[in-house]
Amino acid sequence: MTRTNTEIIAVGTELLLGQIANTNGQWISKELVSYGMNVFYHTVVGDNLERVERVFREAHSRSDIVIVSGGLGPTTDDMTREAFQHLSKLKMTIHEPSLANIQSFFQKRNIKMTPNNERQARIFENANVLMNKVGMAPGMIVTYEKTIWIFLPGVPKEMKAMMKTDVLPYLNRVADEHMVISSEMLNFIGIGESALEDQLRDLIDNQTNPTIAPLAKDNGVGIRLTAKAENKEEATTAIERIKSIILERVDAFYAGSNLSGLTEIIFHLLKRSEKDIAAAESLTGGLFADEFISLPGASSVFQGGLVCYNTKVKTDILHVSPETVKEHGVVSEECAMEMALNIRDIMDVSIGMSFTGVAGPDRLENKPAGMVFIGVADVTGKKSVEGFQFYGDRESIRRQAVAKGNDMLYKFLTE
Repeated sequence: MTRTNTEIIAVGTELLLGQIANTNGQWISKELVSYGMNVFYHTVVGDNLERVERVFREAHSRSDIVIVSGGLGPTTDDMTREAFQHLSKLKMTIHEPSLANIQSFFQKRNIKMTPNNERQARIFENANVLMNKVGMAPGMIVTYEKTIWIFLPGVPKEMKAMMKTDVLPYLNRVADEHMVISSEMLNFIGIGESALEDQLRDLIDNQTNPTIAPLAKDNGVGIRLTAKAENKEEATTAIERIKSIILERVDAFYAGSNLSGLTEIIFHLLKRSEKDIAAAESLTGGLFADEFISLPGASSVFQGGLVCYNTKVKTDILHVSPETVKEHGVVSEECAMEMALNIRDIMDVSIGMSFTGVAGPDRLENKPAGMVFIGVADVTGKKSVEGFQFYGDRESIRRQAVAKGNDMLYKFLTE
């Protein structure tokens, strides 16, 4: 092979209906990229013979390797083999070892095997059969008109077992390009996409390997660096070289690499500015603290928290004024702000955060379920408090409150 342009097809109406997510495609892509293979297309097609065949023909016309997951089961709507047979005209036969494996599967469970289960043992003549060690239907590798077709079960654990045991070693043998692709996402905060791109214009215009791709993200801007090399070490070295050049120019806005969520971004913002935080949580019951504590090195920015679910805890331990509670209630802007100020002072931190509200299902202080107040206050006197009305069950309301709190905190730190 001179190219390794790869395409991934997932077969199953349940994917189109949103009943399950196409995690197979994502997982396979990550594995292929690590082997230096280009993945140019992802397709999901329902259990319709004509449409599956059409998708197969399109894939055959443009890709060197086509990996198909799903549609190998025993029922009539499992038609991956039939669609490929229409395309290739290859004959099918029963693979006896796989049939024995399927029969054994039912015998061990003392279940009568229905005749349609034999369909799962069908293979194309001269196929490289991939035995299913964790399920029933075998996989196959078939070469047709110089295109390599790889058929895998749709069940994730079965697909992954075959990929790791059989498919990836096979692809590594047949591919001429023994290359590795590595990627790193640089996260920046406080600079717009256009301004960042302007600072790096000459690097972007003259990029070769690694490639430099600016990306707008929900919270800040990203730069994706992607390098292709003969081994992981060379790819990493290439990325580090261009990364150092980029950070020489825009280090002031750099938040970290490969940050997965807003809490992690806030963590790096706090660490970079040498600030720390503590939280007073009523309805969220420690969920905000838990998100921080789950991050490695959290103690450098998160000093602690208080779950003050009961009003007496708010007044006796957090020192919220009884007059505030009497006049405004615990579900109020006034109470949220006192909670934020007091946890800041008690914990002796840069920033205090507070959550108070009604998780439901019942009303509290004549306030409806989902009414939440969130406060932020720092040692400079800067403070912010907002009220929100969320909807859903108790768990949903509590998690919405934490998400909105993170959003407030991010803006508090960056505006």
